[in-house]
Amino acid sequence: MNATRFWMSSSLILFWTLAAHAQVPRPAAVEVVTQTDGLVAFWTFGEEPGQTRKSVGTDGDYPLQEVGGAIPRIAGGPFSGYAADLNGKQYFRIPYAETGGLNISGPEAQVTMFAVVRIVNLKQSRTIAGMWSEGKGRDDDTGTRQYSMLMNMPTYGGPNKLTPHISSEGGVTRRADGTPFPWCCDYAATASDVPTEEWCTLAFTYDSKYIRAYINGKLDVLELDPEKHKRTDRYFTKEGPDGGDRGMNPYYHGRGIFTYDPVKHAQKKIGGADFTVGARYAVGSFLGEATIGRFGGLAVFDRALSDEEIAKLHDAAGVDLLNVK
Repeated sequence: MNATRFWMSSSLILFWTLAAHAQVPRPAAVEVVTQTDGLVAFWTFGEEPGQTRKSVGTDGDYPLQEVGGAIPRIAGGPFSGYAADLNGKQYFRIPYAETGGLNISGPEAQVTMFAVVRIVNLKQSRTIAGMWSEGKGRDDDTGTRQYSMLMNMPTYGGPNKLTPHISSEGGVTRRADGTPFPWCCDYAATASDVPTEEWCTLAFTYDSKYIRAYINGKLDVLELDPEKHKRTDRYFTKEGPDGGDRGMNPYYHGRGIFTYDPVKHAQKKIGGADFTVGARYAVGSFLGEATIGRFGGLAVFDRALSDEEIAKLHDAAGVDLLNVK
């Protein structure tokens, strides 16, 4: 390599390293997301504390309201050069009545969520985002769950894993004969743990049949082991496609996404779920499993992206550069 080429290469590496740690927007990376078909909302978290975080490159602003006080903005992020810094006592929300295109539901509905985050721990940090209101706890069927990207769900084999959920009932999961589980148990679970103390990308897709979970741009496949994964119930082993099992990742859930009807559900449900980021309503509280960590990007699509598209979004986020010490 001659001196000129070496200087140019070194300068480019230096630029992206500085961009990963400073307030340098990356418009080309933003464009990768905004030009992906089916985009509903995309937040880059570049706004200052006290401001609503608005979607970029989409028809609607989808302003995320701060809950629990002004949420700090820190330098270093994949798209805007910044990230929101959540402390486990704050989160973002869009009221149910204002969710618009985020209110994805119906028997044939599809959804994809893509996030660039730095999770501090998994003991408390269990929620990325979604429309997911669980109610007051075990055996409570008043929930209005729709879709959500969650983490560390050990009850049915997801300890420290990425566990995206889809609900067709809103409340607890029911077997084919109508008998209920104590919780919603329809989720995929990755083979790998969610990375902590480092930037990563997390994603899931739902194509109206299968939930697929991705860590750092790759489908993290996991085969079902009923004993190990605490899924010996016939619902998991015999009520999947053609009377077989549902799998783990991908996970079969072919009943669509719950649609809240304020008339039909007035006496049975707690009300339509807000879209929340960093927390969800569970066991009677929004903060019991709120996230501690940094959010640098979050996108929602109304279709199931392909493996190749998820990988492209991951590459655009540049997490390797964000993790340069």
